[in-house]
Amino acid sequence: MPYLMKPPGKPAFMKLAIETTCLVRDFGSFRAVNELDLRVEEGRFYGFLGPNGAGKSTTLKMLTGLLTPTSGTIRVLGEDISDPKCALAVRRRIGVVPENLALFDNLTAREYLTFVGRMYRVPRETVRQRRDELLEMMDLVHDEGKLTCDFSHGMKKKLALAAALIPDPDLLFLDEAFEGVDAVACKVLRDTLKRCVERGATVFLTSHVLEIVEKLCTDIGIISHGRMVHQGTMEELQRAGTLEDKFISVVGENPEGSKMLSWLE
Repeated sequence: MPYLMKPPGKPAFMKLAIETTCLVRDFGSFRAVNELDLRVEEGRFYGFLGPNGAGKSTTLKMLTGLLTPTSGTIRVLGEDISDPKCALAVRRRIGVVPENLALFDNLTAREYLTFVGRMYRVPRETVRQRRDELLEMMDLVHDEGKLTCDFSHGMKKKLALAAALIPDPDLLFLDEAFEGVDAVACKVLRDTLKRCVERGATVFLTSHVLEIVEKLCTDIGIISHGRMVHQGTMEELQRAGTLEDKFISVVGENPEGSKMLSWLE
């Protein structure tokens, strides 16, 4: 895409886009995230995996400032986001697609992207250029007259990703961004995200679709019961087997030993 102008190539040394130390989040007596140490290098496509209820979305909410940790530290793009001034500066450099999409129902896609661009203080002319390109790329041009409340789930997902891309972020957080998206749009999204990483951005993706993770991600982190149980590169993992095999082995599931429904035996 023309406006993704981050310089290609890697620096001589790698900086961390995300770093957490002993990160904890409690909800009453329940510990959703348990002393999580997370390291994500800049310019990488990081897949953050785990079974349902493992703490993925809770972690992502803390990384983006939507939840306050019970304890531990978080640094995003080199800044300690517990400092309100640093957190505000970081938010201007990140894009987020949350699992539970939070769109303004009574705006059209064009109006919504314009609003998001201006909230990020992107110049008006740049907003217009990026908005029009994104609407075309996401195949939302023919639905410009619709309010977002009338969008299908897949259309809302595409609009949310467009909104996350409009500020040209240094770091992109995606929580189940491919869920409910059709095959054509899925390929467009994959190609766009690959291009972002090639231009120097960092992508942090949570997903249950292991096939997409294998195609896109350079690095993998797997959590179970709020704890990190595996972290490494995709290349290292694939030398030892498949992502599915690794995932099942480290989260402690045993599908071969699971009980079959009585009427299917």
